[in-house]
Amino acid sequence: MQMRKRSSTLLLAVGGLLAVGCGGTLEPEEPGPVVVEEARCGTEDTDAAEMARVESELAAHAVSAMRLPGSVRVPTYVHVLNKGTGTANGDVPATVISAQLAVLNSAYSATPFYFDLVTITRTTNATWYAMSPGSTVERLAKSALRRGGKESLNLYLANPGGGLLGWSTLPQNQAANPVLDGVVMLNATLPGGTAAPYNEGDSTVHEVGHWLGLNHTVQGCSVDDGVADTPRSAGTSGACATGLDTCIADPGLDPVHNYMGITDDACMYEFTPGQGARMDSMALMYR
Repeated sequence: MQMRKRSSTLLLAVGGLLAVGCGGTLEPEEPGPVVVEEARCGTEDTDAAEMARVESELAAHAVSAMRLPGSVRVPTYVHVLNKGTGTANGDVPATVISAQLAVLNSAYSATPFYFDLVTITRTTNATWYAMSPGSTVERLAKSALRRGGKESLNLYLANPGGGLLGWSTLPQNQAANPVLDGVVMLNATLPGGTAAPYNEGDSTVHEVGHWLGLNHTVQGCSVDDGVADTPRSAGTSGACATGLDTCIADPGLDPVHNYMGITDDACMYEFTPGQGARMDSMALMYR
């Protein structure tokens, strides 16, 4: 099923970030962010052994139907990391954070999940501001800032560099390493930010999809993402080239508009019903 962007009926839509229209803009730093397409998502794909374990656990606790849209309220804590005062130093305005939450909730409006902002923390720490995935710095920052339990989304806004737009932990790993649980985002990807073409807030939608248990739809023709209605893909286009079929043996065109693919924000506007059901099952199992 296809939908126009910024629609909210079964597949889902949205876009918007450090928003001019919301009263805040993120001023460019010197130099501005350089986004490397291949490196934009720092979340590692689930390997075959781990995938088999997760599928086995899900099968043992199968649910008959997905919970109602918006019925699962996710406490959301936003942690603004900066290196000084002002938006040029990463001190993201509350208006921009509100715009990002609006993007997130629109995108997930056909799923059970609704993200309730609980609080915003602000921390000036130049080292934490530049954290990288899997680093000691990441653990230190999250150990100090993380709030809530396994059901809570902790969203860290930082400036990791290296072409990364963000990364997330996976729900099946939460119990083993609870302090790291959460999503880290490049602040310039929020609505109206400077990381064009990744500045409509959809990169956060993508990473939260990982936090809820979704895998990339772009993993090659021999790897399945665990969702029946997302055709396999060996690569989607950042330029939003439609009509691609890079895995001919697997029925269906590449899901170039899917939030869990690799493409520009303007191109992403849908989750499939199968992805909604998988996120619900993963949340019931692990969150």
